[in-house]
Amino acid sequence: MLIEVKVPQLPESVSEATLVAWKKKVGEFVERDENLIDLETDKVVLELPAPQAGVIVSLVKGDGATVVSNEVIATIDTAAKAGDKPAAAAAAAPAAAPAAAPAPAKAAKAEAAVMPAAKKAAADLGVDTSKVAGSGRDGRVLKEDVVAAAAAPAPAAASVASAPAVELAGDRPEQRVAMSRLRQRVAERLIQSQSTAAILTTFNEVNMKPVMDLRNKYKDRFEKEFGVKLGFMGFFVKAAVHALRKYPIVNASVDGNDIVYHGYYDIGVAVGSPRGLVVPVIRNADQLSLAQIEKQIADFGKRAQEGKLTIEELTGGTYTISNGGTFGSMMSTPIINPPQSAILGMHATKERAVVENGEIVVRPMMYLAQSYDHRIIDGREAVLSLVAIKEAIEDPARLLLDL
Repeated sequence: MLIEVKVPQLPESVSEATLVAWKKKVGEFVERDENLIDLETDKVVLELPAPQAGVIVSLVKGDGATVVSNEVIATIDTAAKAGDKPAAAAAAAPAAAPAAAPAPAKAAKAEAAVMPAAKKAAADLGVDTSKVAGSGRDGRVLKEDVVAAAAAPAPAAASVASAPAVELAGDRPEQRVAMSRLRQRVAERLIQSQSTAAILTTFNEVNMKPVMDLRNKYKDRFEKEFGVKLGFMGFFVKAAVHALRKYPIVNASVDGNDIVYHGYYDIGVAVGSPRGLVVPVIRNADQLSLAQIEKQIADFGKRAQEGKLTIEELTGGTYTISNGGTFGSMMSTPIINPPQSAILGMHATKERAVVENGEIVVRPMMYLAQSYDHRIIDGREAVLSLVAIKEAIEDPARLLLDL
């Protein structure tokens, strides 16, 4: 029995996806729920499991193709067993191509084995792809192979595979790489933020010694009790919720000519991943303990590296915290994550000389920056909310007493 493999229903906020790379080829056996291909959206990479066990009969869409919800991308023969190769599979092409005028079988095969990026590079560099040995999976000709062929006077398969991925040979090489969907979406949202919001940034500095002393005192017991390390981000999430309760306009958003006040506190935490910056959201952060917050942050960080965050976890949020200090940043002006109205930027903690009670002392200090949308947040609320975060970090007891 032949069954169709379709793109799953994508969330309303995601209109299309890109097929990254097939894990199986035509004629191969696949187990039920085995990952067939990764689907890249502008938010996450999704795995598409096989709906039934069987032999791959056809791959309707090739690597790099753009697809939409419920689109058929492959067919599976569920009656076939491992080792079988149905007649239909032998005739199926590994990538989709509309019917064209008859061409030699050899040319059709070569065309199907050339990746889209390689085709463009070949056209730009004047390379005959039929003479290029592919280094990709199943002998596919990659962009790197084409570039290497253009640079080498007499390329061989071995030299093609090991050549650098550059577009121009010589002393000034260049490389052109298409933006991922995530990077395109990030660029789009950043431009949207700067073009639609009246962004200003207010700064302050915070003495990290009280929180550092508290952390050093209890970190071992905390980890033993809750199974997660006690970090600093949890304190800042708690401090942010504390400030947002005092100044609810900072937790609001603009919708046309309306101001939407949110009666909940969904805090986005910016996390670096191999695909770029992602912002998973801690839902109802005001209702979570410090341990629960730290567990979510640790889980987000781990799954961001593995590319396993869900679209739901990356959607929404009423306020964002970004920690550029993990990379050594001393000062920055973070960009608001629309439709939110404010974002907190943390930075590196450095020992500096400060004045306390008329005396110069050395303290671990961090600069804080809060960007805000001046359309609805006045300077008073922006400054006072940042001061509230500063005071909560410098005196954590405020978080218990709600002062």
